[in-house]
Amino acid sequence: MTNPAEELLDVVDAQDRVIGTAPRGEVYRQGLTHRCVFILVRDAADRIFVHRRTDTKLFAPGAYDCFVGGVVGSGETYAHAAVREAEEELGVSGIEPVPLFRFLFEQDGLSWFCDMHEARWDGPVSPQVEEVAWHGWLTADELTERLAEWDFVPDGREAYRRYLEFSGS
Repeated sequence: MTNPAEELLDVVDAQDRVIGTAPRGEVYRQGLTHRCVFILVRDAADRIFVHRRTDTKLFAPGAYDCFVGGVVGSGETYAHAAVREAEEELGVSGIEPVPLFRFLFEQDGLSWFCDMHEARWDGPVSPQVEEVAWHGWLTADELTERLAEWDFVPDGREAYRRYLEFSGS
């Protein structure tokens, strides 16, 4: 497996236009704007896949998240990255994320475009051990309770707030 800090990412401007490329580690160190995908995954009972990130993650190690996803590689489309990230993190194949909306997340000198998707997955999952330390399926009410109790990734918190506004929940 390659070093995640060396993965090449597209650097984008405020209109999400590619203006260059840089290794992920440099993108994070310099606070360069890049692209990410977020996929909210629901099961047959309408529960949401929630997980705790491994302690080795470059961003928000050990924090909880209600999205699977990650960075969009250099030259990769948001749609391709959404499928790749969802399949890798869940350990599945054949998932079909549906695009919803996109927003720019900015906090503490960091910024990235968040391309939001939703997907259904009714089969078993086998989460990627390098990415996922714990996982479970929570109802929307349970997730709301955990958001008040657990340490969630800041971009995931903001993305879920926007998702609820978008979906009218």
